[in-house]
Formats: sequence, structure tokens, C-alpha cells
Amino acid sequence: MSTSVVWPAEGLPGPAPAAARGVEPQPAAVAPGEIAIGVVIGRGSEYFDFFVYGIASALVFPAVFFPFAPRLEGTLYAFAVFALAFLARPLGTVAFMALQRRVGRAAKLSLALLLLGASTAGIAFLPTYNHMGGVAIALLALFRLGQGAALGGAWDGLPSLLALNAPPQRRGWYAMIGQLGAPLGFVLAAGLYAYLLAHLSEVDFLAWGWRYPFYVAFAINVVALFARLRLVSTPEYQRLLDAHELEPCPVGEIARAQGRNVIIGALAALASYALFHLVTIFPLSWISLFSERSVSDFLWVQIGGAALAAVAIVLSGLIADRIGRRSTLGALAVLIALFSWAAPALLGGGERGQDIFILLGFVLLGLSYGQAAGAVSANFPRRFRYTGAALTSDLAWLVGAGFAPLVALGLSAHFGLAYVGLYLLSGAVSTLAALSVNRALEIRD
Repeated sequence: MSTSVVWPAEGLPGPAPAAARGVEPQPAAVAPGEIAIGVVIGRGSEYFDFFVYGIASALVFPAVFFPFAPRLEGTLYAFAVFALAFLARPLGTVAFMALQRRVGRAAKLSLALLLLGASTAGIAFLPTYNHMGGVAIALLALFRLGQGAALGGAWDGLPSLLALNAPPQRRGWYAMIGQLGAPLGFVLAAGLYAYLLAHLSEVDFLAWGWRYPFYVAFAINVVALFARLRLVSTPEYQRLLDAHELEPCPVGEIARAQGRNVIIGALAALASYALFHLVTIFPLSWISLFSERSVSDFLWVQIGGAALAAVAIVLSGLIADRIGRRSTLGALAVLIALFSWAAPALLGGGERGQDIFILLGFVLLGLSYGQAAGAVSANFPRRFRYTGAALTSDLAWLVGAGFAPLVALGLSAHFGLAYVGLYLLSGAVSTLAALSVNRALEIRD
């Protein structure tokens, strides 16, 4: 890894240390592009793991772990277990940050990713309900909780570091880089499932084929662990992180001093996070339950949508640098609100309507999600930014996305697709309200 850090030779005269001159030390000059590499590697591996489990929740787990229930109820049970990770995620953030204060960033990240890998591998080798009964469901829930806690613990601070080191006029561009991990992870996970569904019989897929993506996820976690450690454990990055005060602080302290920013930051991203699962996981359950359409073919449509989302994420950086990140989020919340009115008709409008729903939904997701991270968490002072950014993201996932597949499927199955549109509309309204409150507080302060 090359950096642009230059250190004076030992024993040669030089300027007095910054602290001795009463000047705040400047962070090491690590290029933002190098930080971006670490961000993309970390987020891409996490999202692949994320979507491997999410797709299995819609297509596999109802038959494998809940065969005693009708298919709809089994899918709702699977989505309830899916949500457990989002409940565990903020708890994992708090626990692993306390651990980091004792053992350091590299050790904390190693333990978190080992927990993530062990939980993922545990699911891959898990016996089914027909072999172990309720114990299999309990173990699935336990491993899912482990995944959530590990994802919270895997926060390395690199996205905040990237934002702080980006040129002021390019912060929207650099903010979107880490978000590219989402479409990348989805394309890989959905492509793997689409291939297996197309080349295996249903019996073979449910017997053993579904386990293969979890093996791959475990292998990717191992590779990502070493790649990320290579970054966060180097002296240059440690100096840079220290200079920006990107270290954990006690949760009680940040709740008292910055609780307002945490809540506003989580709500400001709600439209994007609500849409996230309504175009990825929920439609798979709807198609498999209420449509004769081939699931593998539908996955390829979603893969095309994810490719469009990647392009839209890049465009979001250009747009945000022109009109501002918060203005971008607000404008996209309005567009998502409009989309929420058309979504029920599109999703219930046959294959053509479903394709439009997926492709248009992914474009809106890319434009909004590209700037969802950090637009409001930039309000945090340096001392609180590391912990504040992590908790803001955790709460946004919990409130906006964690229960989205469960709620959307339950509402649509029992009351109609119109209620899915109302659910998405509520997320857009929450985003607009949070951005308005944030602006009002900034003016008052």
C-alpha cells in the first residue's frame, strides 16, 4: 500500500512538534482513494453476506425451517428471524466499541469478522427442521443474532475517515463510494442464487444447493478480514484515525450530548432504507408466493436493477456536490413518495409492471442511498463522530429496513398491495420531517 506520508529522517533538525507549538496536529496525508478501497472491500463483503441470508429468507427458509406452516406464514416466520440481526446490530456496536477501548481497533475488527464468519458458516451447516425440529429454528435465530452483532462490531470508521479527508467540494462524490458495496453485494448474491435455481432441481436446491452461497460468504469474509486489517492496522491509518479523533466514546455520553443528532440522522435516511428491502427481498417473496413467474428469471431482472442502482449511486455523488447532500436526500424523498403511489399498481400489474417497479425502484434507491450515509451525521463533533455515525446507521437499518420485508408481506397478503405503498410513503414523510427539523435546529443554533 502506498501513501503520501513523508516523515523527517531521524536525528535531523526539523520544526518543533505541532503540540509544542500550540498548533493542532494535522492528520497524515493518506490519499482518499486508498481509504475508498478499504470502504468498498468492507461494505461489499458485508452486503454479500447480508443478501445471501435475505434471499434465503424469502426462497429457502420457509420450506427448510418452517415446513409445518403454510407457505405464507412460513415466510413471515422467516422474515421475523431475518429482523433479529437488526435488533442485535446496535447492541453489537456498543459491545464491540467497549471492547475496542480495551484491545484496540484491529483486535476488535478481527473478533467481529470472525463472529460474522462463524455465524454464516453455522447457518451453512445447520440441520433442517425435519432433522432437529425446534432446535434448528433456535439455532438459526442464534446465528442470525450473531450476524447482527458482528455487523455492528465490524464498524471500522473508514467511511467517516473518507468523508473527513475528501475535498470540501467533492464530499458528495466520496460519500457515495462506500454505498457501491450494496449493489455489488446484491449482484453477486442474486447471481449465485439465480444460477443455482436454473441448474438444480427444486429438490436438490432445497436439500443442499442453498447452502453453497453461505460457504462462499464465509470465504469472502475471510478474504475481507485480511484486506481490511491491512488498512486499519497500519501506522499511517492509525495516526490518521487518531488525528481525527475517530475513536469510540461511551454510549451514555453520546446519548446525553448528541442524542438529537443520532435520532435525526436515523430518520433522515428512512425513505432510502425503507425502499431498500422493498425492491430486493420483499418482491422475491411476493413473486414466489403469488405469481407463476420464474424466480430465477425475476432475479436477473433484479440484477439489472442493481446495475442501474450502481450507476445511480455514482450520479448521486455528482448531484450532491452540485446541490448539497441534504437537498439531494430531500428531493429523492419526494420522488420516493410519488413512487409509493404507483408501486402497488406496478407490482400487481403483471410481468411488465413488476419489471418497471424493480428497475425504477432500484434507480431511486441508488440516487437516495448514495447520499444516505453521513448527510446528517456530519453534524457530530469530531469526538462523537465515530460512535455517532455507527449508531445512526444502526438505528436507520432497524427502523427503516429491519422489519420492512415482514411488514410489507404481512400488509400486502392480508390487506392488499396499496398498504405497501403507504408503508413506503411513511418512510418518505419521515425523511422530509427529519430534514426539516434538522434545518430548523441549525438555524436556531
